[in-house]
Amino acid sequence: MARLTQVHSVPVRSQSGPCETISGLPHPRLRPYVLGYAGFRSATGAPVRHRVLPLNVTTLIVDFAGPGGVVSGPRSTSTVSGRTWWGHGVSIGLTPAGVLALLGVPMPELAEGSGRLADFLGRRDAELTERLGDAPDWAGRFAVLDDRLAAWSATDRRQDGPVGAAWWRLQHPGRRLRIGALAEELGVSRRYLELGFRRQIGLSPATVARIARFQRAVHLLGHGSGLPRTAVESGYADQPHFNREVRAMAGVTPTELCAFLQYLRSAPG
Repeated sequence: MARLTQVHSVPVRSQSGPCETISGLPHPRLRPYVLGYAGFRSATGAPVRHRVLPLNVTTLIVDFAGPGGVVSGPRSTSTVSGRTWWGHGVSIGLTPAGVLALLGVPMPELAEGSGRLADFLGRRDAELTERLGDAPDWAGRFAVLDDRLAAWSATDRRQDGPVGAAWWRLQHPGRRLRIGALAEELGVSRRYLELGFRRQIGLSPATVARIARFQRAVHLLGHGSGLPRTAVESGYADQPHFNREVRAMAGVTPTELCAFLQYLRSAPG
């Protein structure tokens, strides 16, 4: 399975040093439900206020020392409001099928919002936080996640049909993909696909494609790609189009976004 890279958030203000991050893929049996894991630690380990970026996934954030875990739904614009403080923990990216299987709610209920992880997991939240905190390293923590999430999803094998297939296709914006052509390829009408996205995803297909393109740009910028190259490789019409989209979706300019991305740094596994 190809790794899907979605940057959930960046610090709102300059920090004393970069946030250390380390990513991991779930066990293959979890891949219909879980996109991946990301361990994180701020420069001091203390909670830092974040700007949550537009993204197509639902993210669970377990903060080892914070006031409680967070569920952050898919969103089309950035936010700095609400539950956006965390410092040392792990995030878990869920597919639409994973939201239903692991949280027991359809993804549209979480779109453009966030909530307390304990409200969805109940006592499992404290259990998960404790076990993750006791693990000796990130490999051990990712193994804990594999074990617990597999147990919680063991009885749920829902199939999400054409909508799920379209959602996966739209996460890889390598080329312009017209929604009508995608629907035809999947053997359904565009209307069917649009209604299905509203019911199962909470965002329209066009919005999902727009977010995927933005996240592609964030990935490239975070790996040192210049602004002109990023605009081209992400599929924007030109540099002004890229500038407008980043400002509209992230609330900052591409240059400002690059400055915040410098505070994310990969840590050794």
